[in-house]
Amino acid sequence: MAGPEQTRQQVEERAERVEDAELALQGINMLLNNGFRESDELFRKYRNHSPLMSFGASFVSFLNAMMTFEEEKMQMACEDLKTTEKLCESDDAGVIETIKNKIKKNVDQKSAPSVVDRLQRQIIVADCQVYLAVLAFVKQELSAYIKGGWILRKAWKIYNKCYSDISVLQESCQKKASQESLPSDRANDNTVPREGVSAESLSRLKGSVSFGYGLFHLCISMVPPHLLKIINLLGFPGDRLQGLSSLTYASESKDMKAPLATLALLWYHTVVRPFFALDGTDTQAGLMEAKAILQKKEAVYPNSSLFMFFKGRVQRLECQINSALTSFHDALELATDQREIQHVCLYEIGWCSMIEMNFKDAYKSFERLKNESRWSQCYYAYLTGVCQGATGDLEGAKTVFKDVQKLFKRKNNQIEQFSLKKAERLRKMSPTKELCILAAIEVLYLWKALPNCSSSKLQNMSQALQEVNDSSYMGLKNLLLGAIHKCLGNIKDAIQSFQLAARDELGRQNNSYVQPYSCYELGCILLDNPETTGKGRTLLLQAKEEFAGYDFENRLHVRIHAALASLKEVVPQ
Repeated sequence: MAGPEQTRQQVEERAERVEDAELALQGINMLLNNGFRESDELFRKYRNHSPLMSFGASFVSFLNAMMTFEEEKMQMACEDLKTTEKLCESDDAGVIETIKNKIKKNVDQKSAPSVVDRLQRQIIVADCQVYLAVLAFVKQELSAYIKGGWILRKAWKIYNKCYSDISVLQESCQKKASQESLPSDRANDNTVPREGVSAESLSRLKGSVSFGYGLFHLCISMVPPHLLKIINLLGFPGDRLQGLSSLTYASESKDMKAPLATLALLWYHTVVRPFFALDGTDTQAGLMEAKAILQKKEAVYPNSSLFMFFKGRVQRLECQINSALTSFHDALELATDQREIQHVCLYEIGWCSMIEMNFKDAYKSFERLKNESRWSQCYYAYLTGVCQGATGDLEGAKTVFKDVQKLFKRKNNQIEQFSLKKAERLRKMSPTKELCILAAIEVLYLWKALPNCSSSKLQNMSQALQEVNDSSYMGLKNLLLGAIHKCLGNIKDAIQSFQLAARDELGRQNNSYVQPYSCYELGCILLDNPETTGKGRTLLLQAKEEFAGYDFENRLHVRIHAALASLKEVVPQ
């Protein structure tokens, strides 16, 4: 018979777990409210207190590495994650089988707390493996990609099993709870005494696993078919609705990753959906969801630079550029001790200034990034030169374009390759103000920012493009004019411009992406008309299958994949 000592032990163990979960959540909330240093200190202090706090410390270390990309911090993050993983890997086999037996045989409650602990450890192992894979991918070496892929495969298997196991346990608990009649004084106890596992603990664990489980589904659902074949070999599925549902569950849980799930949802709705055109021509898709999340979390994160940043993203997508600039400047000030968040804000300020064709202010933001950032300096230098040239300072622009070559570091990075190639061409042919403005409009187009521009600014851009007469830029000029006409609703003019761009052969060597992107744009317009859907689909398949080796090929393939998926047809592989 279970005595008072056993009951006391169970209560104490359960209280310790709850304290860990609450403390970990407190640490992550602290981080999101601009307390990066305080959060780091909290997790470091309690690092050896439990696997959950150890993971919290490792996560902050990982985040710090990803924000700075400093070799020393990346190595430290790897070591921290491996330490946490090693701590959790002991005694983690046969979890669900053990639990099922406990439920069926109604064994004593003393062993029940280890059920939650062992599931938690497995989830933490999977989380650590995902972050180790990300750190491997950053190295951009073939061996690192292969190693990272297999690490992700292992992580996915753990997520998938834990998700299934916890779901089974929740169903068992709910079934037992409905079958047993509880005394009135225990009606709100929220536990199932026979199993000794509280519904509250299972709910938090479901939130914990749902973060990684949901991210896997969401990210892989956006992968183009030609890459999906490789990923499927690793055993990954990709269900976007399941991903969003899981992340939403995680964001509303009491787990430490709830705030991270909230940020992931904001990132998806305000960055991924518009950038990859996942909703076709609907540029407002996702904004309602993002605004609802921001409003719901405003009281919890009143001074969060990250939440202020996402508020600015929503405003930018709604074409409220002045309001967006105010939000980004506020976020910049709030992120006093968070250099990389400041850099993200500066980047958005630069983009908003370009959208307004305020090239002077855009130049200031990008120049600061060029000088301060340790990541993509080559790209920031190119943007600095483009904006400087667009203001009329052609000598200054030429000097900055020379710097692009010196700052070029990552040969496998498409953005840096693009920046180097474009800067070299402008420098060698002596840049003109008109060509620099065209280059500015080009990056706005490639980064899907033209739909954020007001009608008056789009008209100004159209007029500026008309002044470009260089024959080698005609294809690019027509592609950009087509995109502007499309944003303005001038569909006939847009079709004509895209057709001219798609036929351009002279500029293909310098702007190899123009033809496939023109086919894609033309195909998307034709998809919107039931009478020309077939022709639109043919053009999308042409863009997908007849071109290769051009700038931002994978980016276009994701957009084509999304457009074809909108037809609700089985696309032949």
